[in-house]
Amino acid sequence: MGEVYITEIARFLPNNPVSNDEMEDYLGLINNRRSKTKGVVLRNNKIKTRYYALDKSGKPTHSNAQIAARSVIALFENPEELKSVDLLCCGTSYPDQIMPSHGVMTHGELPGMEAIEVISPSGVCCAGMHALKYAYLSVKSGDRKKAVAVGSERFSQALKAQNFDEEARHLEEIEKDPIIAFEKDFLRWMLSDGAGAVLLENKKKNKGISYRIDWVEGISFANEKETCMYAGAVKNPDGSLTGYMDFSPEEMLENSALSIKQDVTLLSENILGLGFRLLTKIFDEKGLTPDDIDYMLPHISSFYFEERIDNILKQNGLEIPKEKWFVNLDRVGNVGAASIYLMLEEIDRSGILKAGDNLLLVVPESARFSYMFAWLTVVE
Repeated sequence: MGEVYITEIARFLPNNPVSNDEMEDYLGLINNRRSKTKGVVLRNNKIKTRYYALDKSGKPTHSNAQIAARSVIALFENPEELKSVDLLCCGTSYPDQIMPSHGVMTHGELPGMEAIEVISPSGVCCAGMHALKYAYLSVKSGDRKKAVAVGSERFSQALKAQNFDEEARHLEEIEKDPIIAFEKDFLRWMLSDGAGAVLLENKKKNKGISYRIDWVEGISFANEKETCMYAGAVKNPDGSLTGYMDFSPEEMLENSALSIKQDVTLLSENILGLGFRLLTKIFDEKGLTPDDIDYMLPHISSFYFEERIDNILKQNGLEIPKEKWFVNLDRVGNVGAASIYLMLEEIDRSGILKAGDNLLLVVPESARFSYMFAWLTVVE
């Protein structure tokens, strides 16, 4: 089988960056009250700006499919080149609808593209990496010659206050504090919108740097762990989920069933140990050491985890000096399935890379504890 190269990288971030002080101008106030959680979460995650596909009235400006398509278009200087793509792989956590798939809706926003194969991996943060792996294997096997992989998100619509007002009113009616649970409010101050895309080919480009994909590895620990991050469901005391289809419309509103939630206790206890246990195994199998890494691009949801990741790497004999880390969370926010693409696009644009550099991509997903890793080598 042949080699596979990332030859182009692009991104699309909707509208202007939104500062911490402006967030509730876009997302609104739940039950006309300011969040008690916001300040604490922002101090820990250290995000300074993020992007929303909303205007200040809360009106959507782009769909998820449109955000994804804009990143694909940005890959090509000449729109006619879209016709040469023979595979489109689109990963997202939160598609615009249940059916049709996010991939075909993105394809529909790309009129310059031919009728081609389209794949839509589901999941959360790892969905973008699953899209990359499908594209990588398709090109490596010779089944496809030019594949595009995309990670995109439009979380903002699910974070708006209107999605929680009914729950807050219900709590007030039964004489409880009308403040939604931390597991729901927590994510309102972390998530962001945007997309990144890469073009994969079986040969490097003629001028400038390309990225040879040496391997992509992943694993799920759902056999060991209960659900941590979820949407379209309510978590029961025994750890199981009740999906939105089993609720009446009234129950869905009262429980904010379509909102995104995270069990922060479960997150803190498991997210790091499981993933880096796998990374140690991968490095042993492939004969790699931390000295082989020039840059690590870790998808982290909050800078709260930075020191904890550093400590657990050291505990596993994988110490990677901070000067080798490349993270843009503070500038773009947590963009789920798109985050790894946005980091790769930014380091590519930075000009700091040179031929021979090795990049380790690290993507944990807390949904039910899945992990994806990839190794890229810079070539000219």
